[in-house]
Amino acid sequence: MWNKNHIIRKTVIPFLVFASLTGAAALPASAAGAESAPAQESARKSLQEPKKHTKKYKWWKPRSWSDPGLVSGDPRKLGAKTFKGQAFDTCRAPSTSVMRAWRKSSPFGAAGVYIGGRARACPNQAHLDSAWVRAADAMGWKLLPVYVGSQSPCVKASNKRGHVMSHHQPALRGAQEGRDAVRQAKKLGMSTHSAIYLDMEAYDNNSTTCAVTTLRFIQGWNRAVLEQKYVPGFYSSADSGIRHMEGARKAGRTYLPQMLWFARWRVPGSVKGEKFLDERAWQPHRRIHQYDGDVVRTYGGHSLHIDRNVMDAPVAVVK
Repeated sequence: MWNKNHIIRKTVIPFLVFASLTGAAALPASAAGAESAPAQESARKSLQEPKKHTKKYKWWKPRSWSDPGLVSGDPRKLGAKTFKGQAFDTCRAPSTSVMRAWRKSSPFGAAGVYIGGRARACPNQAHLDSAWVRAADAMGWKLLPVYVGSQSPCVKASNKRGHVMSHHQPALRGAQEGRDAVRQAKKLGMSTHSAIYLDMEAYDNNSTTCAVTTLRFIQGWNRAVLEQKYVPGFYSSADSGIRHMEGARKAGRTYLPQMLWFARWRVPGSVKGEKFLDERAWQPHRRIHQYDGDVVRTYGGHSLHIDRNVMDAPVAVVK
């Protein structure tokens, strides 16, 4: 997604990370390489955070959104609106005149918009407000709200390292940012049952501590979004964050993203056939594939720097 240098690197999930996802016993210090004993202890304690703090929140039937094993089921039955087709995303929301020109002449029917988050690459959005959202919706555009919050402690992009999450209570931090994501969506006129996609740039899954912290943050974010009757999605590199979520799903973890937006460039665009996803999981209407990025396209006399996506997934509900 938009992180200026658009680097997507391959990473692997070692056995130790998978063990942490399945709730294996605490690892000895030697198993975590260079990680300090306090950091390991913090990660182990964070595994219990959701139980410790659950009473503070009345979660909105999160299990009703999907089969807990496959994250499946048609989200439209619960009020979500979906779009199937081509989508683009760009760092700053274009003017309404550009959106109108592109709607008439481009192959795209949906657009990703960056609604908030401390790690958003383009925080200054001159055009993006509730009037813009209503105008884009009236033109027939479907919108994909993206929230670029705290990043993984082992994020790879150097320009995101100033916005990493702490190993201390990551689930609570995720919940705080999830509630902020909903506030930003509401300000723009995006109502309940809208999708909101958490953007987590590529990170290194070789660190067990990092993997556990990142997952706890994501779970806290998802829970907070679900509580307010919005639908949490997740964007990341197919080789890191998406692979991580699939491992968590196989391990039986709860409060996972309801939709996945996976980046794998320079391959044909398709929501099917991603090698790190079980073909039955996150189906139907729960996937977006970013197949090309950091390109310039011109339609209706207007050029934009974009990423290209194909999707079959929930979008914003504008009322």
